[in-house]
Amino acid sequence: MKKQFVLDTNVLLHNPESLSSFADNEVILPIEVIEELDRFKRHGDEKGRNARQVIRTLDALREKGPLGNGVRMENGGTLRVLVDDMPDERIAGLSGDIMDNRIIGRARVLQRSGKRKVIFVSKDINARIKADAIGLAVMDFENQKVNFDEIYSGWQSMDVQPDLVNAFYKEKALAPLPEWKFYPNQFIHLKNKFDPKQSALGKYLEESNSIVPLFHINARPWGIKPRNMEQHFAIELLLCDDIKLVTLMGQAGTGKTLLALAAGIVKVVEERVYSKLLVTRPIIPFGRDIGFLPGDKDEKMRHWMQPIFDNLQYLAGSSGDDVDGNVDYLMQSRGGKTIELEALTYIRGRSIPKQYIIVDEAQNLTPHEVKTIISRAGEGTKIILTGDPYQIDSPYLDASSNGLSYVVERMKGLRLFGHITLTHSERSELASMAATML
Repeated sequence: MKKQFVLDTNVLLHNPESLSSFADNEVILPIEVIEELDRFKRHGDEKGRNARQVIRTLDALREKGPLGNGVRMENGGTLRVLVDDMPDERIAGLSGDIMDNRIIGRARVLQRSGKRKVIFVSKDINARIKADAIGLAVMDFENQKVNFDEIYSGWQSMDVQPDLVNAFYKEKALAPLPEWKFYPNQFIHLKNKFDPKQSALGKYLEESNSIVPLFHINARPWGIKPRNMEQHFAIELLLCDDIKLVTLMGQAGTGKTLLALAAGIVKVVEERVYSKLLVTRPIIPFGRDIGFLPGDKDEKMRHWMQPIFDNLQYLAGSSGDDVDGNVDYLMQSRGGKTIELEALTYIRGRSIPKQYIIVDEAQNLTPHEVKTIISRAGEGTKIILTGDPYQIDSPYLDASSNGLSYVVERMKGLRLFGHITLTHSERSELASMAATML
């Protein structure tokens, strides 16, 4: 029997294509949702763009017939706007002045009609709790969720016979055994099962169906020496030009941003493989927002990009005493802005060829936003996404539904993609202790 899915506004703002994500069932939009979309459509951010896209979709569907009666969508389902001909349901303890409560009340009236199973869909945890408390079936919008507990780490350790380790060192390649299954660019830590001290690091190449040594095992990008095996793997991905999309996931202090910047500087300033290093991050405040910042766009960006400048100063300090001078050199070398810091707002609509793009704090992006960014990549561009899924500031995202986790699981079988989860904090003993214990 077909179901009725009542959507909260935040579902549409999270993913404007969610209308067509419920198969051949009936999607219900209470009229209050349309009112909230009208309020958001004026915003210049991602929510505003999503609201406008949903409104355009509804306007196109309106041509098929009255939305209040329900219209057929291309996926076989129907869409209906729930209008005032159904009485509003006032629920004891829930204020009718709050829009979420009125939407929940509409869903409850629909449920009591008893025609079909009604499911309330919301990204708002508190709204789901309230709806569940009054007897509604509830669910999060999980069309773009992954199982974070089983997320792809990018590498695996294997205990093997000693002769396989010896053969790998001698032949500089190893054909996987029939029972071994790897993803393209997955890293393998081969260990002698009888002597764990004898080991080797390799990478699986799909085109040759072989495990080969790391091409950049001795690389020290901009003087940065990898401090653990995972950082070796990360540097390999960052320096390989044939890998166009890289994701680095890990807790604070694991070196994600630092390694990405160091490799990007090498590729842009030294090797000149790319014309520019573009660094961006979502503008989401930590803690209480301090409001508007003074100055022009570059001065405002300086505050939001201070973590990037901190890393640049660390890199510049490794090559001399004149830290500020070295940072200026990195920013302005080759006769122009070698390193450009840009807000994500200005990325949309651009075509960006032959650039090394680092998207920091990508765990605060939705899957739809990450798709928008990656689709901006022009010919010869490489994109790096870094982030910590345990430190999410967006109220409607979690470790399983954020854009970074989504990309890792969706892209892991592609030849142009590589991923590493870094687990060892190398910033300081104190930072490592805080990340582990707090």
